[in-house]
Amino acid sequence: MYPVLNKIPNKSYSKPLPIVVIGNGPSGICLSYLLSGYIPYIKRGSVHPHPILQRKLEETPEVSIIDQDLEYLSEGLEGRSQSPVALLFDTLLRPDTDFGGTAESVLTWWHKTNRAIPHLVLGRNPPGGAWHFIEGSTITLSQGEWMGLPDLQLKDWMRKKRRGLRNNRATAEDIAQYYQHYVAKKGLQKNFICGSVVTSVRKVSPDVSSSYAQQDSEGNSDSFWDFPEKEKEDDQIASGNLFQVDGFIKNINGGQQPFSIYAENVVLATGTYDSPTNLGVNGENLPFVHHKLSALEEAVKNKKVSMTSDPVLIVGAGLTAADAILFAHHCNIPVIHAFRRRVNDPGLIFNQLPKMMYPEYHKVHQMMKEQSVACPGPYECYISLPEHHVLSFREDKKCVFQDKSGHQKIFNISMAFVLIGSNPNLSFLPNNGIDLAIDSEQPVNSKRNPIDVDPFTYQCVQEKGLYAVGPLAGDNFVRFVQGGALAVASSLLKKANKNPP
Repeated sequence: MYPVLNKIPNKSYSKPLPIVVIGNGPSGICLSYLLSGYIPYIKRGSVHPHPILQRKLEETPEVSIIDQDLEYLSEGLEGRSQSPVALLFDTLLRPDTDFGGTAESVLTWWHKTNRAIPHLVLGRNPPGGAWHFIEGSTITLSQGEWMGLPDLQLKDWMRKKRRGLRNNRATAEDIAQYYQHYVAKKGLQKNFICGSVVTSVRKVSPDVSSSYAQQDSEGNSDSFWDFPEKEKEDDQIASGNLFQVDGFIKNINGGQQPFSIYAENVVLATGTYDSPTNLGVNGENLPFVHHKLSALEEAVKNKKVSMTSDPVLIVGAGLTAADAILFAHHCNIPVIHAFRRRVNDPGLIFNQLPKMMYPEYHKVHQMMKEQSVACPGPYECYISLPEHHVLSFREDKKCVFQDKSGHQKIFNISMAFVLIGSNPNLSFLPNNGIDLAIDSEQPVNSKRNPIDVDPFTYQCVQEKGLYAVGPLAGDNFVRFVQGGALAVASSLLKKANKNPP
């Protein structure tokens, strides 16, 4: 279904590509759709419920959204994202969704092949990125319609599959399959190289590309990377704005096939699911301490833990920790649940979710409040340790905690699952991408220290030609990552001189 690259030489490839996208999750998929010549216009006769935005849209209805001034259109919009372009694209796709409305998108999509820009999307897994790692029955936090991509509503796809949304939410398996279907339905497969691992991205001088182009002119043109010539390509290369992307393709037989691509622009869309966050305490590297929910599922499947085992320890107070507790509770596995916050902390995610939409998470929150070690409650096989820190793990499978008063406690455990978030793996960038972050002395973090980008192009402030979208740029929900893709596509179309006069 997706290119295997069975005729790649072990050196580099033909002409420099205009764009390489690293990451094939929702951000990369949406960007590929826009770069493939799918252009959004305002539907004739549509009326947006936001009166000021509607007046702006009426000024130039014949001009596509991607060619308009995104800063002007997004000015004054408010919502659940800090990104103005994310709010703009979201409200055009889902005009009144935050008010419980079901108004249709005011956008219509035209496919203009003359405006497509050649590009590749590199990803380790099938299209959908991290959604293929999440346990299939897990219910999404966001409403189902918020998980959809442009011009193919998730609910329509679910209806054809004869599946329903539970409390307006879908399963992770549904979402992963929907993203794969989207790529196929929109004819984007030729842009996606799955099973590809990027090991290095670095800027190179124009001299490198000159010898590279010369090799190609000597007859090495039978390559998957060949694309049509494009105007002003030489000017772009001459400016010195060229990147070398190195990596390898994982073969079906387990082998690795190296590649090296030159690109004028690189878009970082890798998300933040790669590297689980560690506590940084003694014994955390012991074999019974894990950092992924899948390890608990595997342990139950292999009968390494059961209802007669010592409790499993779950550390964290986010939704992944809650999913682990729900899974263990369903399997009658005893649980000790430790977290640093107090149960009524307004910053706790459970205190921000409507009870009617998220009954299972509010069940966990109720357990956290009512079943502490100090106050035994009605829930069997579960103990809550609010405002507790893990001090160490010991080889005899004991865990040492400290409470808010400084008192230490020791519990026997069978396994530990530290589920306190994750960080992006940017090891393929110089200095792990730290120089690109808002605070260039701290690692990139989607919530505390995202990559510093221009809010209307998503181009990295510190490196021209390098872009970042999705969680890397601080957009942590699928409904909002699409605005970043719109901003990048708009910027790249201008660079490629693919905007209409």
